[in-house]
Amino acid sequence: MSSLTDVPVTVLTEAQQRIQQDLLTALDAFAIPEPLKGAVYHAVMLGGKRVRPALCYATAALKPNTNMAAVRRAAVAIELIHCYSLAHDDLPCMDNDLLRRGQPTCHAAFGEDTALLAGDILQSMAFEVLGSRLYDQGAAVDAAIVLKQMQILATASSKMVCGQVLDLQAEGKQVDQAALETIHRNKTGALISAAIMMAAVAIFEGTDRAIPQLREYGQVIGLAFQVQDDILDIISDTEVLGKTAGKDEQVEKSTYPALMGLEQAQAYATDLHDQALQALDYFAEDAAALRAISQFLWQRKS
Repeated sequence: MSSLTDVPVTVLTEAQQRIQQDLLTALDAFAIPEPLKGAVYHAVMLGGKRVRPALCYATAALKPNTNMAAVRRAAVAIELIHCYSLAHDDLPCMDNDLLRRGQPTCHAAFGEDTALLAGDILQSMAFEVLGSRLYDQGAAVDAAIVLKQMQILATASSKMVCGQVLDLQAEGKQVDQAALETIHRNKTGALISAAIMMAAVAIFEGTDRAIPQLREYGQVIGLAFQVQDDILDIISDTEVLGKTAGKDEQVEKSTYPALMGLEQAQAYATDLHDQALQALDYFAEDAAALRAISQFLWQRKS
């Protein structure tokens, strides 16, 4: 019998297995010349926590077997956008990192020009996947749902880029908590919230009270993810993280531990975790998978 602490890991593992095959199916559907093809597969298929697809699946579990093709495409699309952002984030003109997911970063393996183009094509591929018939089994998904998903993803992608700009501008400076949260609600939180909302619009009517509850959950959990990320950059090591530890301090990034101290940042992460669980109370036991992911994000070591 699994212990309670095993449950979050099980939810993530199942999501990782599901998304890995769907990602491969999606990438194989595109005719991409080498060396770009190799760079794209490198950026996408080397693993990772796959938190955003897991959030899509966990949201869909609130109404099982409803528009699952739309949910599966949303899970793939959000992960392609995330992988594009990582390929670009690691470039010398940005964070200048050589390690990602325990492997050489895309530009380290394929060169800066190819890594840049890999990110570019992953961005457009995400929207192609959303508008495709991949994973359809039976009737086509309502075009109105697809349009809503595209709007959510486009808006979140733009917010992410704006957050990255604000993050770069804040390096070497002391910013207050409001400014820091503006950065991270955009840079990190927007895509996490989009993963939830892209699934939500596929399974709930726009007037359903579930929509604002999930929006609140997504906003809180997106911020909690970044707070924990900042903490792990200090307390973890490169081998566990799969990326360079201590990088935030090296480049003088604005982080929660730098702003409020490590202990207070850890307390803030706990507070955000509690807020996320409160937002899920509306769904009672149906939100078990979302609660499990929240628990994982709060307790994770990498």
